Amino acid sequence: MTSGMRITWVLGTHGWADCTLEDQHAKAELTASYITSAPEEFLTAVARLVAGETKTRVQFEAEPTAYRWIFYREGDDIWIRVLELRDGSDHDNRGTEIWSSQLGINQLARAVIRCFDEVAQTHGESGYRGKWGEHFPRAELEALRRLWRTHQHPQDVAGTQTAQVE
Repeated sequence: MTSGMRITWVLGTHGWADCTLEDQHAKAELTASYITSAPEEFLTAVARLVAGETKTRVQFEAEPTAYRWIFYREGDDIWIRVLELRDGSDHDNRGTEIWSSQLGINQLARAVIRCFDEVAQTHGESGYRGKWGEHFPRAELEALRRLWRTHQHPQDVAGTQTAQVE
């Protein structure tokens, strides 16, 4: 199992973001467009895993390319596959796996919360809206944080406090 994962969400030109995934074995770069609710759907997918769901998925549209995240949970272990597809309507088997990892649910939740806390600290919620074109996914981020705190030990959530932004 990998020892850690880092996710970054960098806002680019209006309506575009670059998402980078890294662990000790590999790095992948994805693009997301605001034509879908990619950040909200991503946070919600991870929250469902924290709550005990065993399989979920989310997709980032990059017009016309798409990046599909497929998550599997067994106990506290999560397996993640990220596929690049020529078209978002393509079946999984038409995609190319660009990243995969196995990690604990705590590691995943912590990486996702930190990612979006960093975005909020960097841009503030109004700055985020100006660059992304939609509201910051505050409700989804806080829902994930609450679920994680409810399902984990207190020492696991240290260092992931709510960011103070506008």
